[in-house]
Parts: sequence; structure tokens; C-alpha cells
Amino acid sequence: MKETDLVISNRSGCYIVTVSGRANFEYAVPLRDLAHSTAEFSAFQFDMKECTAMDSTFMGVLTMLALKAKKSGFTIEICNAQESLKKLLRDLGIAKMFSFKELEIAAGGENSGVKRDMLTTAETVEEAHRALADADPENAVRFKDVIEFSHQDVENLKKQQ
Repeated sequence: MKETDLVISNRSGCYIVTVSGRANFEYAVPLRDLAHSTAEFSAFQFDMKECTAMDSTFMGVLTMLALKAKKSGFTIEICNAQESLKKLLRDLGIAKMFSFKELEIAAGGENSGVKRDMLTTAETVEEAHRALADADPENAVRFKDVIEFSHQDVENLKKQQ
């Protein structure tokens, strides 16, 4: 992932996230950090115009953000997404958590400052898949092994520290 593939900006509590290329577990780490932060936000817009694919970890972190947004009384907007990306979200039963729009989003912001340590990545993978399992019962079965393996990775990495 290039640093410019994930750009996050905050404009008066509205987070605008521009995603390019293949959105995978590396993209998920800074978004997970944002989901866990105490930062207040009033809206989230994801510009997916240049996004070509998403893995389950990235979609799980989107789900985490959507759950946080729901508690605050707003939805996350997924903007300019290709039909194939919308289908991925529908197939996991989480598309209902988002509002899909076609609109021009002004560029700007800073790169994501991606953390690359293995423990943070493993924790992100586990937490993202747990969020998917919580969002739709079919995902609990679908991602059971991923959750177990990533949990083992987390535990092993913690022991190594």
C-alpha cells in the first residue's frame, strides 16, 4: 500500500476517507484506531471511486465504524462505489448499515500514518471479523476460522513481547 492510497481528513467533525486501490488489512489499521478514538464525529464519507476491491478485514472495520455511527445517530456514506464493492457488502449482510451515494468529494487531507507492527495488524484482523460476525449471524460461521486463527496470532505475538 502506498501512503496516498488511504487519505483521512477531518472537516469540522466530518471525516472524509479517500480509498484507492485494494482496500485490505493494511488500510484497516488507521480506521480501527479512529473507531476506538474518543474523537467526536458528525459524519463519515468514504470516497471509493478509485477503490478496486475490499477484503473482509477492511469491511469489518467499516462495520465497526458503522456501529459507532449508529450510536451517534448518523450513517456512514459510501460514495462513488463500484457495483462489485456494493455486492461484497451485500453478500456479508452489512450493506444496510451504510448509505450509498454518487457525489463529488473535494480532495485533501493527510495520509493515514499506517502502523505496520504485527500485533496491531493481528488485533485489527480479529476485531474486524468479530464485528462482521456480530453484524450478521451468517458471518459468524463464515469467519469462525479467521477469528480463531487471528486470536491465536494475537496471543502468540503478545507472548513474544
